[in-house]
Amino acid sequence: MIRDTTPALPVPGADDLAIRDLPREIAVHDAHMARVAGMNLIEIGGAGGTAPLPLPVTVGAWNLERCLFPEAAAKMRDCDVILVSEMDNGMARTKQRNTTRDMADGLDMSYAYAVEFLELGLGSPIEHQFCDDDHNALGYHGNGLMAKTALRAPFALRLWGERQWFSDAEQPRLGERIAIGATVETEAGPFLAVSTHLESACGPAHRERQVTGLIATIDAAFPGLPVLIGGDLNTGNHNDGVWRAEGLFDVARAAGFTVHGGPDDQPTTRPSLITRWPERAMKLDWFLARGLRLSETEIRPSLDEAGRPLSDHDAIVTRIVGLG
Repeated sequence: MIRDTTPALPVPGADDLAIRDLPREIAVHDAHMARVAGMNLIEIGGAGGTAPLPLPVTVGAWNLERCLFPEAAAKMRDCDVILVSEMDNGMARTKQRNTTRDMADGLDMSYAYAVEFLELGLGSPIEHQFCDDDHNALGYHGNGLMAKTALRAPFALRLWGERQWFSDAEQPRLGERIAIGATVETEAGPFLAVSTHLESACGPAHRERQVTGLIATIDAAFPGLPVLIGGDLNTGNHNDGVWRAEGLFDVARAAGFTVHGGPDDQPTTRPSLITRWPERAMKLDWFLARGLRLSETEIRPSLDEAGRPLSDHDAIVTRIVGLG
């Protein structure tokens, strides 16, 4: 588990980026990742307050697909807590911006951010069209969370995986899928907010193992604390889009979690500026809650005021109406 924090993630050095010629083995990958400082820190900052949040607490979860437009993404002003994934920091395709920090600044929120991948390239061929530079200033891509109050005792956890992106020909990366969380104080007591992003390039058994490990770690590190896990669980990927067949839901329910994803017949994906597949309609985004009472979950269109898509995922939003 990653616990150390910093106000700004360090710039990767030449030795950090020298991975192209390394053997494509998990042990080699992990030994190198352990030496890259930015992969083992949580960046914290922002301007959220310190007072406990009154109930109901509105929570959003949103995969922002790199976050091309942080200011427009800051439209979620009614949310008290936001769980975000696929957030760039120092990538050419998003103008080298720290997208989590910039979005949090637009919302006057505190934030915490952890790196899922250190990317060696500029992204997919479509993403090259958004690049003004021929290099990444940092190359970080990861998950974050933000809140209108302090994020206490932040942590990050790398999920189980096979390091398949380490060997990807088009988008070689160092890293593995990650969850990042923190304790959030409410007037009814604290709860643990966890932003996560499960693997897409795999079948359901892989994601089931990731959720099993995540819950086991939460149970060991935060016993008895109410928990809200939210994010892109990639349900149905490499399984013909059949999200109901995902064993991760059984694992979660067996551990006492309830599952919330909005209307069953409403997908959470849409065509975007990067993902230009009009036929793609999947239900990928979910909340898993334990020790919390939630209202209905809504699915909000990922469009700005001009109708421009901000992501290939719509946001999901729920309200915590009680603890216990």
